[in-house]
Amino acid sequence: MEYVSRVPRPPLDGLIDDLYYLEGASPYARLTLPPMPGALLIVNLGAPFRIRAGTDVETAEYADGCVVTVPTRALDFGYPLWTRSVGVHFKPWGLAPFLPMPAAELCDRPVTVEQVWGRPAVAELRDRLATADGPHEMLTLLEEELMRRLVRHTSSVIAATSGAVAIGDLRVAAGVSSTHLAQRFKEVIGVTPKRLARTHRFAATLFTLNFAEPIDWGDVAGGAGYFDQAHFGHEFRAFTGFTPTRYVEVRRRFLREHPGHMLDSWPLPAD
Repeated sequence: MEYVSRVPRPPLDGLIDDLYYLEGASPYARLTLPPMPGALLIVNLGAPFRIRAGTDVETAEYADGCVVTVPTRALDFGYPLWTRSVGVHFKPWGLAPFLPMPAAELCDRPVTVEQVWGRPAVAELRDRLATADGPHEMLTLLEEELMRRLVRHTSSVIAATSGAVAIGDLRVAAGVSSTHLAQRFKEVIGVTPKRLARTHRFAATLFTLNFAEPIDWGDVAGGAGYFDQAHFGHEFRAFTGFTPTRYVEVRRRFLREHPGHMLDSWPLPAD
């Protein structure tokens, strides 16, 4: 697979971790992506892919792409034989200026890009991307589209308040109840501060694991600040659908079958 990534220029870099281009054959037909403390936008340029956001919902097909806010559970991605897309890895708060609705409405409910930006705009963007001269030009086009939308959003907020808008309203966090703060936080990011903290801690814990060595789960749980190993195990299963032991088995399978693969640090085979 070909993967090209870069950080956007300011002010987008305060909202976005990176822009990326992906093309090629996925190592598996289905991949499980555990929750991560960030949002995702994919503009699809190839055959449709499928997403199942939890075992209690139906799998949905995405032809133009998708928008995923900060998830609370694992996502099952079903890829075509050959996939091609450009995308955005947002910081937890970074997607808000690009949404016409509160992020909370999309929590664990991936939607198409058309549902967020409208069919004409998305069709035009996909046409421009499809005819671009290589990945770097495609990422530039995507960055320009995001910049236009950010400027449009900021201008509309300023106009709606006649210029009386607080750019950094820290008094909200300092002068209101925790319930009100959690509500405001959820409006912008899609989850509560507690949920985001849980996701951060879980993701950081996964990235410390060395799958080539034996793992002492008691030490892992204690080092990550969990109350005990049972609490860690419950959290692990809630986030991934796997027990820690089973997760390691599947991770090692990926590393064994695809050593050095660019996706080896996060997704899991789902079949």
